Amino acid sequence: MRPCRIAALLALAVACGCGKKGPPSGGPPDLVPPTVILSVPDSGAARVSPTAVLSLTFSEGMEPRSTNDAIALAPPMEIKRFRWSGRTVSLELAESLKTSYAYTLMVGVGARDRHGNPLREGVAVVFTAADSFPPGSIEGKIEARGFSAGAAYLWCYDAARNHPPDSTGRDFDALGIVDADGQFRIPGLEVPASYKLWAFADLNGNRSFEPATEILAPIDTLISLTSDTPRATGLAFRVVNPRAPVRVRGTVIDSLREREGTAIVMAVADSDTTRRVTTGVIPAGSFEIQLDPGDWTLRAFKDLDRNRLWNPAREPASLPQRFHLEPAEVLENVRFELLPTSQPP
Repeated sequence: MRPCRIAALLALAVACGCGKKGPPSGGPPDLVPPTVILSVPDSGAARVSPTAVLSLTFSEGMEPRSTNDAIALAPPMEIKRFRWSGRTVSLELAESLKTSYAYTLMVGVGARDRHGNPLREGVAVVFTAADSFPPGSIEGKIEARGFSAGAAYLWCYDAARNHPPDSTGRDFDALGIVDADGQFRIPGLEVPASYKLWAFADLNGNRSFEPATEILAPIDTLISLTSDTPRATGLAFRVVNPRAPVRVRGTVIDSLREREGTAIVMAVADSDTTRRVTTGVIPAGSFEIQLDPGDWTLRAFKDLDRNRLWNPAREPASLPQRFHLEPAEVLENVRFELLPTSQPP
């Protein structure tokens, strides 16, 4: 083979190798959450045509299937067809809008762009086909314990209906979306009237309540709106995830002479003594253990044989301490002191 041909082949191989090692084309990955930048009608609009085609425009191209699934109307109305044109989706309704309602067009956090980024928080567009937009509104803040506030909705019911919500039917009269900071606003309410709220934490983002994993809790406050006072503002509610774990933090004092083994904190459920959770203690003596809500007995012991099981006959331990632990609680400054094995445990 001629030298010039060999050199050309070597140059081609080097060029191909360099191409494989280079960064992928297309620039850095898209990690920016999409937003809704335009709605038709606008939120707060009145005299919307009963046969109107509703639309939403996003800041970037969306993945149609997840976005369609994340869009709904309240009170419930069937969306017959979604039509996409670029970044805009239009909604054809199965029936005409009624003038007796203020409607909420909502987009849940399950809506994703073409790179898989979800909306940072849900969006609500409230409008009516009536001649005027209802003046009532409820505003405030949710303190979310054990879950993200941005996963929450407030289902609003006219108290005169006097019935619990249908968790599968989305039968609420109005809807409030809670932002990541816990702030919410429910506009478009008729006055005079009184309202009850239920907090729904949509932890999996599908807008459907699943009792085993999600939260649907009543707010024990009756909110009355009148013609003279149509707005209720500055409200504050706490919503707790009943399954949220508890964190217990504290210190183990080890003044014994034994140098072998390591200090362990052990928790035993009062309802079932076979349920045991252990955690190690760092050299400085502090510990943190995560437990389910309920009644627990905790103690520290010196794990001489390093099997994470307490042997009362030979391993020093602290006195036990019993706690009733509430969901999402953080219990600080729990203190254990290891005692010689000759003292009663």
